[in-house]
Amino acid sequence: MTDAETRVVEPTDVVKRPERELAASQWLLAAADDRERALTEWENGGVALLRCGGILGAVRLPARLVWCAAGSEELTAVDAYLHEALEGPVFMDLHALHYYILVAPRSLSHFPAEDFRGAERIGRDHFLGVPEVRRTIPQGRSYWCVPMDSPGVLCPVEAVEAMARAGSRSEAPSL
Repeated sequence: MTDAETRVVEPTDVVKRPERELAASQWLLAAADDRERALTEWENGGVALLRCGGILGAVRLPARLVWCAAGSEELTAVDAYLHEALEGPVFMDLHALHYYILVAPRSLSHFPAEDFRGAERIGRDHFLGVPEVRRTIPQGRSYWCVPMDSPGVLCPVEAVEAMARAGSRSEAPSL
């Protein structure tokens, strides 16, 4: 057999990036109270308010904690670290310096936010300003550090906790 005959086909080989972005945006829009308004918010401001607790939840972590875990403040290096450590969608608010890690809402109760200064569980009865899926460059208000590859594929809360613990262990006391 040749390499071509035995090669494993990855999902990204079959479904092109624009198709994945469309599928991810349609999935995210299921969390909007008003789909048309959310689309307009994405078009005009790049960020739409989506309701948490139904199809998605989030863990908010301060940038300093994530940067300590990654061992860098250089956004490209941090993004690569997050991709490996969390294997799911993450975006950053560049103004507030917070990372938002998307998780299944039912798993939020398993994340010990009280163990990490500045951490917050964002679930039922919360809204989250989510960037438009094509915003993958660190500019403007927020961007996807780790874009959503497939609808509904979220970060395991255990990986989020492990990363936060690694960051808190290496965090300097003055931060």
